[in-house]
Amino acid sequence: MTQLNIFNEPISTPESKQRINVISLFSGCGGMDLGFHQAGFKILWANDIDKKACETYEKNIGKHIVHGDIQKLDYFTIPDADLILGGFPCQDFSMIWKRGGITTQRGNLYRNFVDIVALKEPLMFIAENVKGLMTANKGKAIKQIIEDFSSTGKYGYTTTPTSVNFADYGTPQLRKRVLIIGVRKDIKHTLEIPQQTHTLDNYVSSSEALYGVEKVEHNNKHQNIQPSTVEKLKLIPAGGNFTDIPKDSPHYVKGMISHVYRRLHPDKPSTTIIAAGGGGTWGYHYSEPRPLTNRERARLFGYPDDFIFEGTITEVRRQIGNSVPLLAYYLLHKLSSLI
Repeated sequence: MTQLNIFNEPISTPESKQRINVISLFSGCGGMDLGFHQAGFKILWANDIDKKACETYEKNIGKHIVHGDIQKLDYFTIPDADLILGGFPCQDFSMIWKRGGITTQRGNLYRNFVDIVALKEPLMFIAENVKGLMTANKGKAIKQIIEDFSSTGKYGYTTTPTSVNFADYGTPQLRKRVLIIGVRKDIKHTLEIPQQTHTLDNYVSSSEALYGVEKVEHNNKHQNIQPSTVEKLKLIPAGGNFTDIPKDSPHYVKGMISHVYRRLHPDKPSTTIIAAGGGGTWGYHYSEPRPLTNRERARLFGYPDDFIFEGTITEVRRQIGNSVPLLAYYLLHKLSSLI
Protein backbone atom coordinates (compact mmCIF):
# COMPACT_ATOMS: atom_id res chain seq x y z
CA MET A 1 0.00 0.00 0.00
CA THR A 2 1.48 3.36 -1.04
CA GLN A 3 2.37 5.80 1.74
CA LEU A 4 1.32 9.31 0.78
CA ASN A 5 2.70 12.32 2.65
CA ILE A 6 0.29 15.10 1.75
CA PHE A 7 2.37 17.90 3.24
CA ASN A 8 5.68 17.39 1.49
CA GLU A 9 6.76 18.73 -1.89
CA PRO A 10 4.21 18.61 -4.73
CA ILE A 11 4.04 15.18 -6.32
CA SER A 12 1.83 15.98 -9.29
CA THR A 13 2.54 18.07 -12.35
CA PRO A 14 0.56 21.17 -13.33
CA GLU A 15 -0.71 19.24 -16.35
CA SER A 16 -2.19 16.53 -14.14
CA LYS A 17 -3.84 19.10 -11.91
CA GLN A 18 -5.59 20.62 -14.90
CA ARG A 19 -7.26 17.26 -15.50
CA ILE A 20 -8.69 17.14 -11.99
CA ASN A 21 -12.31 18.28 -11.85
CA VAL A 22 -13.48 19.80 -8.59
CA ILE A 23 -16.79 20.85 -7.08
CA SER A 24 -17.03 22.95 -3.94
CA LEU A 25 -19.72 22.94 -1.24
CA PHE A 26 -20.31 25.58 1.44
CA SER A 27 -17.74 27.56 -0.52
CA GLY A 28 -18.05 30.92 1.20
CA CYS A 29 -16.01 33.60 -0.50
CA GLY A 30 -13.55 31.02 -1.79
CA GLY A 31 -10.72 30.77 0.74
CA MET A 32 -10.32 27.02 0.27
CA ASP A 33 -10.97 27.12 -3.47
CA LEU A 34 -8.61 29.94 -4.37
CA GLY A 35 -5.36 28.03 -3.93
CA PHE A 36 -6.65 25.09 -5.94
CA HIS A 37 -7.89 27.48 -8.64
CA GLN A 38 -4.53 29.25 -8.83
CA ALA A 39 -2.73 25.92 -9.08
CA GLY A 40 -4.71 24.87 -12.13
CA PHE A 41 -7.35 22.57 -10.70
CA LYS A 42 -10.58 22.86 -12.70
CA ILE A 43 -13.36 23.96 -10.37
CA LEU A 44 -16.58 23.25 -12.25
CA TRP A 45 -19.18 24.28 -9.69
CA ALA A 46 -19.44 25.87 -6.25
CA ASN A 47 -22.26 26.84 -3.91
CA ASP A 48 -23.00 29.00 -0.89
CA ILE A 49 -26.08 30.47 0.77
CA ASP A 50 -24.43 33.83 1.54
CA LYS A 51 -25.18 36.17 -1.37
CA LYS A 52 -22.33 38.60 -0.71
CA ALA A 53 -19.87 35.74 -0.30
CA CYS A 54 -20.99 34.45 -3.70
CA GLU A 55 -20.43 37.91 -5.21
CA THR A 56 -16.92 37.94 -3.76
CA TYR A 57 -16.25 34.44 -5.09
CA GLU A 58 -17.48 35.33 -8.57
CA LYS A 59 -15.40 38.50 -8.67
CA ASN A 60 -12.16 36.74 -7.75
CA ILE A 61 -12.47 33.11 -8.84
CA GLY A 62 -15.24 32.51 -11.34
CA LYS A 63 -18.89 32.58 -12.34
CA HIS A 64 -19.38 28.90 -11.55
CA ILE A 65 -20.56 29.80 -8.03
CA VAL A 66 -24.28 29.13 -7.45
CA HIS A 67 -26.07 31.16 -4.80
CA GLY A 68 -28.67 29.14 -2.94
CA ASP A 69 -29.62 26.88 -0.06
CA ILE A 70 -27.86 23.53 -0.54
CA GLN A 71 -30.93 21.80 0.89
CA LYS A 72 -33.06 23.08 -2.00
CA LEU A 73 -30.74 22.41 -4.94
CA ASP A 74 -31.23 19.69 -7.53
CA TYR A 75 -28.13 17.56 -6.99
CA PHE A 76 -28.48 15.97 -10.41
CA THR A 77 -27.62 19.34 -12.00
CA ILE A 78 -24.27 19.37 -10.19
CA PRO A 79 -21.44 18.18 -12.44
CA ASP A 80 -19.45 15.05 -11.66
CA ALA A 81 -16.02 15.60 -10.15
CA ASP A 82 -12.86 13.81 -9.02
CA LEU A 83 -12.57 15.90 -5.86
CA ILE A 84 -15.16 17.56 -3.61
CA LEU A 85 -14.11 20.38 -1.28
CA GLY A 86 -16.11 22.07 1.44
CA GLY A 87 -16.41 23.46 4.92
CA PHE A 88 -19.85 22.63 6.24
CA PRO A 89 -21.20 25.10 8.84
CA CYS A 90 -19.21 25.07 12.05
CA GLN A 91 -21.14 27.26 14.48
CA ASP A 92 -22.93 24.36 16.14
CA PHE A 93 -19.60 22.63 16.83
CA SER A 94 -17.64 25.71 17.94
CA MET A 95 -16.13 25.86 21.43
CA ILE A 96 -17.20 29.51 21.86
CA TRP A 97 -20.89 29.17 20.99
CA LYS A 98 -23.68 26.89 22.18
CA ARG A 99 -22.71 23.47 20.87
CA GLY A 100 -25.83 21.72 19.64
CA GLY A 101 -23.70 19.78 17.16
CA ILE A 102 -25.56 17.24 15.06
CA THR A 103 -28.73 17.74 17.10
CA THR A 104 -29.45 21.02 15.25
CA GLN A 105 -30.65 21.62 11.70
CA ARG A 106 -27.52 23.61 10.86
CA GLY A 107 -25.27 21.03 12.49
CA ASN A 108 -26.83 18.38 10.28
CA LEU A 109 -25.95 20.17 7.04
CA TYR A 110 -22.93 17.89 6.76
CA ARG A 111 -25.44 15.24 5.61
CA ASN A 112 -25.97 17.23 2.41
CA PHE A 113 -22.22 16.92 1.85
CA VAL A 114 -22.53 13.17 2.42
CA ASP A 115 -25.47 12.91 0.00
CA ILE A 116 -23.57 14.71 -2.76
CA VAL A 117 -20.52 12.51 -2.23
CA ALA A 118 -22.79 9.45 -2.47
CA LEU A 119 -24.30 10.69 -5.73
CA LYS A 120 -21.11 11.90 -7.43
CA GLU A 121 -18.72 9.25 -6.07
CA PRO A 122 -15.58 11.39 -6.33
CA LEU A 123 -12.23 9.74 -5.82
CA MET A 124 -11.70 11.96 -2.80
CA PHE A 125 -13.32 14.61 -0.63
CA ILE A 126 -11.88 17.14 1.79
CA ALA A 127 -14.09 18.73 4.44
CA GLU A 128 -13.07 21.32 7.05
CA ASN A 129 -14.54 22.27 10.40
CA VAL A 130 -13.66 23.68 13.82
CA LYS A 131 -11.65 21.70 16.37
CA GLY A 132 -14.75 21.56 18.57
CA LEU A 133 -16.19 19.02 16.15
CA MET A 134 -13.98 16.38 17.77
CA THR A 135 -15.72 16.75 21.14
CA ALA A 136 -19.22 17.94 20.17
CA ASN A 137 -22.09 15.82 21.53
CA LYS A 138 -19.57 14.10 23.82
CA GLY A 139 -17.65 12.74 20.83
CA LYS A 140 -20.73 11.33 19.13
CA ALA A 141 -20.78 13.98 16.37
CA ILE A 142 -17.41 13.13 14.79
CA LYS A 143 -18.10 9.40 15.19
CA GLN A 144 -21.41 9.73 13.35
CA ILE A 145 -19.92 11.94 10.63
CA ILE A 146 -17.08 9.49 10.01
CA GLU A 147 -19.52 6.57 9.89
CA ASP A 148 -21.78 8.38 7.42
CA PHE A 149 -18.93 9.28 5.07
CA SER A 150 -17.30 5.87 5.39
CA SER A 151 -20.38 3.97 4.27
CA THR A 152 -21.71 6.32 1.61
CA GLY A 153 -21.93 5.48 -2.09
CA LYS A 154 -21.12 2.26 -3.85
CA TYR A 155 -17.52 2.08 -2.66
CA GLY A 156 -17.48 3.85 0.69
CA TYR A 157 -14.63 6.07 1.85
CA THR A 158 -11.66 5.63 4.10
CA THR A 159 -12.33 8.71 6.19
CA THR A 160 -9.67 10.28 8.39
CA PRO A 161 -10.07 13.31 10.67
CA THR A 162 -6.82 15.23 11.17
CA SER A 163 -6.38 18.13 13.59
CA VAL A 164 -4.33 20.98 12.15
CA ASN A 165 -3.12 24.29 13.56
CA PHE A 166 -2.50 26.38 10.46
CA ALA A 167 0.17 28.38 12.29
CA ASP A 168 2.25 25.19 12.25
CA TYR A 169 2.43 25.54 8.47
CA GLY A 170 3.13 29.25 8.13
CA THR A 171 -0.24 30.96 8.53
CA PRO A 172 0.08 34.05 10.79
CA GLN A 173 -2.89 32.89 12.84
CA LEU A 174 -3.35 30.27 15.56
CA ARG A 175 -6.27 28.64 13.80
CA LYS A 176 -6.99 25.09 14.87
CA ARG A 177 -9.23 23.10 12.59
CA VAL A 178 -10.21 19.55 11.71
CA LEU A 179 -9.69 18.29 8.17
CA ILE A 180 -11.86 15.32 7.26
CA ILE A 181 -10.27 13.58 4.31
CA GLY A 182 -12.03 10.77 2.53
CA VAL A 183 -10.42 8.51 -0.07
CA ARG A 184 -12.63 6.11 -1.99
CA LYS A 185 -12.05 2.58 -0.76
CA ASP A 186 -11.16 1.17 -4.17
CA ILE A 187 -8.05 3.44 -4.13
CA LYS A 188 -5.33 1.72 -2.12
CA HIS A 189 -3.48 4.56 -0.44
CA THR A 190 -2.96 5.62 3.15
CA LEU A 191 -2.18 9.08 4.45
CA GLU A 192 0.74 10.04 6.66
CA ILE A 193 0.32 12.53 9.48
CA PRO A 194 1.93 15.75 8.19
CA GLN A 195 5.14 17.17 9.54
CA GLN A 196 4.75 20.78 10.65
CA THR A 197 7.04 23.39 9.12
CA HIS A 198 6.79 26.03 11.86
CA THR A 199 7.03 26.02 15.66
CA LEU A 200 6.86 28.60 18.44
CA ASP A 201 10.38 29.60 17.47
CA ASN A 202 9.55 30.59 13.90
CA TYR A 203 5.80 31.18 13.67
CA VAL A 204 4.89 33.94 11.22
CA SER A 205 4.02 36.96 13.34
CA SER A 206 1.19 39.46 13.05
CA SER A 207 3.59 42.30 12.32
CA GLU A 208 5.18 40.33 9.48
CA ALA A 209 1.75 39.61 8.02
CA LEU A 210 0.61 43.24 8.27
CA TYR A 211 3.76 44.84 6.92
CA GLY A 212 2.80 47.51 4.37
CA VAL A 213 -0.92 46.70 4.61
CA GLU A 214 -1.82 50.39 4.96
CA LYS A 215 -0.91 50.85 1.28
CA VAL A 216 -3.62 48.46 0.08
CA GLU A 217 -6.64 50.26 -1.32
CA HIS A 218 -9.48 47.77 -1.10
CA ASN A 219 -11.30 46.59 2.06
CA ASN A 220 -9.04 48.71 4.24
CA LYS A 221 -11.56 51.12 5.73
CA HIS A 222 -11.28 51.82 9.43
CA GLN A 223 -14.34 51.19 11.53
CA ASN A 224 -15.86 53.95 13.63
CA ILE A 225 -15.76 53.02 17.33
CA GLN A 226 -16.88 54.68 20.52
CA PRO A 227 -14.37 56.85 22.44
CA SER A 228 -14.91 54.55 25.43
CA THR A 229 -13.68 51.61 23.34
CA VAL A 230 -10.51 53.51 22.51
CA GLU A 231 -9.94 54.12 26.22
CA LYS A 232 -10.44 50.43 26.98
CA LEU A 233 -7.90 49.45 24.35
CA LYS A 234 -5.35 51.90 25.74
CA LEU A 235 -5.43 49.91 28.98
CA ILE A 236 -4.73 46.60 27.22
CA PRO A 237 -1.16 45.73 26.16
CA ALA A 238 -0.30 44.03 22.89
CA GLY A 239 -1.37 40.41 23.11
CA GLY A 240 -3.75 41.13 25.98
CA ASN A 241 -7.53 41.17 26.32
CA PHE A 242 -10.30 42.48 28.56
CA THR A 243 -8.78 40.81 31.63
CA ASP A 244 -5.96 43.38 31.57
CA ILE A 245 -8.36 46.22 32.37
CA PRO A 246 -8.20 46.89 36.14
CA LYS A 247 -11.38 45.97 37.96
CA ASP A 248 -11.52 49.40 39.58
CA SER A 249 -11.33 51.15 36.21
CA PRO A 250 -14.47 52.83 34.83
CA HIS A 251 -13.64 50.97 31.60
CA TYR A 252 -13.68 47.52 33.19
CA VAL A 253 -15.85 44.98 31.35
CA LYS A 254 -16.86 41.41 32.02
CA GLY A 255 -16.09 39.11 29.12
CA MET A 256 -17.06 35.50 28.64
CA ILE A 257 -14.51 34.52 25.98
CA SER A 258 -10.86 35.41 25.49
CA HIS A 259 -11.61 37.11 22.15
CA VAL A 260 -13.14 40.11 23.96
CA TYR A 261 -10.91 43.12 23.28
CA ARG A 262 -8.11 40.80 22.25
CA ARG A 263 -5.20 42.74 20.75
CA LEU A 264 -2.66 41.24 18.40
CA HIS A 265 0.89 40.74 19.58
CA PRO A 266 3.42 41.99 17.00
CA ASP A 267 5.82 39.09 17.60
CA LYS A 268 3.25 36.29 17.58
CA PRO A 269 0.61 34.95 15.21
CA SER A 270 -2.89 36.27 15.65
CA THR A 271 -5.27 34.28 17.78
CA THR A 272 -8.27 32.90 15.88
CA ILE A 273 -10.12 35.54 13.88
CA ILE A 274 -13.85 34.95 14.29
CA ALA A 275 -16.65 35.74 11.86
CA ALA A 276 -19.26 37.39 14.03
CA GLY A 277 -20.06 38.72 17.45
CA GLY A 278 -20.19 42.08 19.16
CA GLY A 279 -18.96 43.10 22.56
CA GLY A 280 -15.39 43.74 21.50
CA THR A 281 -14.79 40.58 19.43
CA TRP A 282 -13.54 42.32 16.28
CA GLY A 283 -9.83 41.75 16.88
CA TYR A 284 -7.65 44.76 17.61
CA HIS A 285 -4.36 46.18 16.40
CA TYR A 286 -1.21 45.73 18.50
CA SER A 287 0.01 49.34 18.38
CA GLU A 288 -3.08 51.38 17.55
CA PRO A 289 -6.23 51.40 19.75
CA ARG A 290 -8.63 50.30 17.02
CA PRO A 291 -10.22 47.26 15.41
CA LEU A 292 -8.45 45.52 12.56
CA THR A 293 -9.49 46.48 9.06
CA ASN A 294 -10.82 43.72 6.86
CA ARG A 295 -7.68 43.87 4.74
CA GLU A 296 -5.63 43.25 7.87
CA ARG A 297 -7.88 40.30 8.71
CA ALA A 298 -7.46 39.02 5.15
CA ARG A 299 -3.66 39.21 5.49
CA LEU A 300 -3.90 36.97 8.58
CA PHE A 301 -5.61 34.34 6.41
CA GLY A 302 -3.19 34.59 3.51
CA TYR A 303 -5.47 36.31 1.00
CA PRO A 304 -3.55 38.23 -1.68
CA ASP A 305 -4.03 41.99 -1.67
CA ASP A 306 -5.75 41.91 -5.08
CA PHE A 307 -8.52 39.67 -3.72
CA ILE A 308 -11.43 42.11 -3.36
CA PHE A 309 -14.32 41.38 -1.01
CA GLU A 310 -17.87 42.52 -1.73
CA GLY A 311 -20.18 43.82 1.00
CA THR A 312 -20.27 45.99 4.09
CA ILE A 313 -17.56 45.89 6.75
CA THR A 314 -19.68 43.45 8.77
CA GLU A 315 -20.47 41.26 5.75
CA VAL A 316 -16.82 41.10 4.72
CA ARG A 317 -15.73 40.38 8.27
CA ARG A 318 -18.07 37.39 8.26
CA GLN A 319 -16.73 36.14 4.93
CA ILE A 320 -13.14 36.31 6.10
CA GLY A 321 -13.83 34.86 9.54
CA ASN A 322 -15.63 31.88 8.00
CA SER A 323 -12.72 31.19 5.67
CA VAL A 324 -10.22 28.40 5.51
CA PRO A 325 -6.71 29.93 5.43
CA LEU A 326 -5.20 29.79 1.97
CA LEU A 327 -2.46 27.58 3.34
CA ALA A 328 -5.06 24.82 3.18
CA TYR A 329 -4.09 24.60 -0.48
CA TYR A 330 -0.46 23.97 0.46
CA LEU A 331 -1.57 21.26 2.84
CA LEU A 332 -4.17 19.61 0.65
CA HIS A 333 -3.33 19.86 -3.04
CA LYS A 334 -0.78 17.05 -2.64
CA LEU A 335 -3.76 14.71 -2.45
CA SER A 336 -4.22 15.11 -6.18
CA SER A 337 -1.66 12.34 -6.65
CA LEU A 338 -4.39 9.90 -5.71
CA ILE A 339 -6.44 10.86 -8.74
